Amino acid sequence: MPAGMSISDVATVSRQNPTKMSQKSTDSLPDVVPDVVARRPRVDVADVLRGLAVLGIILLHSIEHFNFYSFPPADAQPAWLNFLDRAIWDGMFFLVGGKAYAVFALLFGFSFFIQDDNQLRRGNDFRRRFCWRLFLLFIIGNFNACFFTGEILVLYSLVGFVLVLTCRLSTRALLILSGVCLLQPVALWQILRILIDPACQPMSLADYQYWSDAFVAQSGGGFTDTLLVNIWKGQITSLAWAWDNGRVFQTAALFMLGMLIGRQQWFAKSHLSFWARIFAVAIALYFPLSGITAMIPDFVGNHLLASRLTLITGSLQKFCFMLMLVSAVLWLWYKVPAWTSLLRLIIPYGRMSMTNYVTQSIIGSMLFYNWGFGLFRYLGITASFLAGVALFIVQYWFCRWWLARFSRGPMEQVWRRATWI
Repeated sequence: MPAGMSISDVATVSRQNPTKMSQKSTDSLPDVVPDVVARRPRVDVADVLRGLAVLGIILLHSIEHFNFYSFPPADAQPAWLNFLDRAIWDGMFFLVGGKAYAVFALLFGFSFFIQDDNQLRRGNDFRRRFCWRLFLLFIIGNFNACFFTGEILVLYSLVGFVLVLTCRLSTRALLILSGVCLLQPVALWQILRILIDPACQPMSLADYQYWSDAFVAQSGGGFTDTLLVNIWKGQITSLAWAWDNGRVFQTAALFMLGMLIGRQQWFAKSHLSFWARIFAVAIALYFPLSGITAMIPDFVGNHLLASRLTLITGSLQKFCFMLMLVSAVLWLWYKVPAWTSLLRLIIPYGRMSMTNYVTQSIIGSMLFYNWGFGLFRYLGITASFLAGVALFIVQYWFCRWWLARFSRGPMEQVWRRATWI
């Protein structure tokens, strides 16, 4: 350790100048630091946000029949049930669609910072280990994809390398890069090309024949048929959809912003005023963006140009809504004791988010796909929503039972142990 530098000084340097710290870590922090420097404590409000995000994802996937859009005919149901179906569908997509996923991505970057910072405090460079961790996530994601074509872990495992490349950059540089990614640079380039040449046809990666093949397997195939289609065609189409719809750049931006939240300790109670300002700016931008997104198809005659413009404004609109949700949860957590007690209940669910995410894919496909119970034939949107609530309740009580006996969820423990092989 450098002369005259205390352990607390070392930790401060590692937070304020991670590049300098990583360069000196091997020589400056030998055997003393691992025994003296404490790990960062677990951030409970992050587990609350993570639990709420996974709950939202499960409910949304349930009404979508886990990417299998086949429902009983509307004329087979009473009018009041069709009305309720529509209300639940529109309400869930308004509240959760594109937002729960965004919170989950934000917390992925936040978790990376915690792990990286804990290792920096011990004089270790976590980046190469994290690359191995991403490879393990790729394997877990492909296992999940055997059951569910819309899974996101494979995308996270690929985009996650942006954290390795940017984690030693300054806060200013990270904010600029995040902003560029949120503005969807590929979509902006396509807009420029269309404006120069209206006959231009921007490339689309989506292969709708693959979606059709997946639908055939889901509706009439057995388990092996579904697995073979999901693991190849389903994954290719899912990643292509993510690229065409701006999810790749948005995910990269959210990863970097989550890392910044950890670096600046913005989840701490002392930063509530910061989140109040974020909420004010987000709500001020949300409504104009919503209006513009709705108006673009009526005022832009070129369909491709309109689609690229709505991709940008729509993704920014959902990003603002997500910031409003996060700000509201943080305010309730720190300022309203009754809500703090209520939100604390979901912490076990958030601590086992990966276990819950993977098992919901397995159970959901078994419930709705033909290889399982084939409930797509009988359950409309309302009934599917209630099935999602029931699935959450079962998972929630399992989390409480499991964490009363073990420190981590089963998937979390496997991923952690494999990370440190």
